[in-house]
Amino acid sequence: MKVQEQFEKECEQAVRSALADMGAPADLKLVKEVPDNADLAIPCFTLSKALRMPPVAIAEKIAEKIETPCGLISSLSALNGYLNFTADSEAVVNDVLEEISSRKEDFGKSPKTGIRVNVEHTSTNPTGPVHVGRARNPIIGDTLARCLRMRGHDVTTEYYVNDVGKQVVMMSWGVANVTPEEVQKEIEETEKADDNPKVDHRLVYNYRVATKKIHNNAPMEEEIAQMLRKFEAGDAETIDYVKNVAETMLSGINATLADINVSLDRYTWESTFIKNGAAKDIVEKLKASKYAGQEEDGAWYVDLKDFGIHGKNTKFTFTRSDGTTLYTTRDLAYHEDKFTRSDRVIDVLGEDQKLGSQQLVSALQIMGEEKKPEPLFYAFVSLPEGRMSTRKGVVVYLDDLIDEATDRALKAIKEGNKCKDMSEEEIMRIAKDIGVGAVRYNIVRVGADKQLVFKWEDALSFDGNSGPYLQYVYARSCSILRKAGDFKRDTDGSKLTDEYEIKLAKTLSKFESVLADIDATKRVNMMPAYGHEVAAAFNQFYAQVPVLQAGSNRDARLTLVECTKYVLGNVLWCLGMGAPEAM
Repeated sequence: MKVQEQFEKECEQAVRSALADMGAPADLKLVKEVPDNADLAIPCFTLSKALRMPPVAIAEKIAEKIETPCGLISSLSALNGYLNFTADSEAVVNDVLEEISSRKEDFGKSPKTGIRVNVEHTSTNPTGPVHVGRARNPIIGDTLARCLRMRGHDVTTEYYVNDVGKQVVMMSWGVANVTPEEVQKEIEETEKADDNPKVDHRLVYNYRVATKKIHNNAPMEEEIAQMLRKFEAGDAETIDYVKNVAETMLSGINATLADINVSLDRYTWESTFIKNGAAKDIVEKLKASKYAGQEEDGAWYVDLKDFGIHGKNTKFTFTRSDGTTLYTTRDLAYHEDKFTRSDRVIDVLGEDQKLGSQQLVSALQIMGEEKKPEPLFYAFVSLPEGRMSTRKGVVVYLDDLIDEATDRALKAIKEGNKCKDMSEEEIMRIAKDIGVGAVRYNIVRVGADKQLVFKWEDALSFDGNSGPYLQYVYARSCSILRKAGDFKRDTDGSKLTDEYEIKLAKTLSKFESVLADIDATKRVNMMPAYGHEVAAAFNQFYAQVPVLQAGSNRDARLTLVECTKYVLGNVLWCLGMGAPEAM
């Protein structure tokens, strides 16, 4: 926003001029914040040491030296060590209406930066469907990628497919050695309602039957061990067979992700780094370092105690005793590969991966790698009853959550008599939009580092901080514009002087800065918080100010409604949510 940029510049210049009068050094760093009670705040706490004054006194003295109104600054107050600036309302409203009206759906999108950003997310093992506990990973990763695309970055989303290891080999053995009859019997014993499970669910039963068959069966255990040895020795036939089974499982996982509007640009297979020799190259690099050592059984490790890692975790093992590589070794090769094709590498990881991520970064340093991945850790999701258990002890799958959300949304639509004059197909589409939106919004609205208990009454509420509320307000803006028919866009800010009109316009102006903050911090929960702020400001405006019967101000107010529609539409897109025009 041109006016917002100029307003911030004027605020900074005014503060620096006052500081110069106070004898402060010219290079003092100023911090800018967007508070609830003003358009811009500059805290004075960082100035205290240089000026040898308490922050409250500094703020008050600076405020005395700045005369307002001045330029775009309409008022200034000092409060608890903060300088709170208010912008000229008419100028802001003019700027907001003009820019959003001209850019429409492109409002908030930045020019191309040329920065290549790799966002790796989901990467769940291809040995079972995505479960609720890990649902945050694809939703956070996809939301972040969408926001970074709005910022003009060249974003690639990526799934690292862990097709190496005993679990996936056992599942592959089960596909070849477990009969369809054995699978069906397992389904009947553990599944009552699902007679035709998705392919990823079905493969789990192959794995369970295989586990039972192998237990205490030495010849079968040796078959698995031999298969694993051939795989890790780089046997192409074994690798291709296991990869084929993993691809089948992955097709089911991708169907689940598609249901929540998540798609990925690239899939990288762990086995690639065995086949192309990259993992062996990592081994040689680490062996050559001064931190390398060898256990009595022949396994190799690097000692990380000089990198801030202590206790039993200082030894980072990168080969087994027989010389074969580990997941950690291949992960290093994978990151080296990502660094060649990305300027920023972001890893969305469960909180249980914090140590592993720290060890990875340390090992990359040992190898002389200057780049580092940016980890984004998330806490796991749970349900109110605690342990996520249905299906006789099996964790709740994300598929279950999506189906339940859609069913509940459909029931709410029909009970609320919100489906008059709609076809059954349209009702189902809206129910899916609401259900999926409820899941995505509720999971991303809480800071990634905070524990999340998924509650249906919060997720599916049509009031308050929820996905359906945001979608409902978007649909309301569409409804108003439909009822209005043709109107002439009017961007004259002098016609919108009511406090609720000004508040809504100023809230809309924050969209670009919210995207910038997410780019800098990766805190995607800022987007649903902003969406809720816009929705609440719009509802207050609509409740207090006539729109369709507004006389000479009608076109200006309808222009404000249309601008809100564009901003909310982009917020919903960033959140991966459907934008129903009727609810």
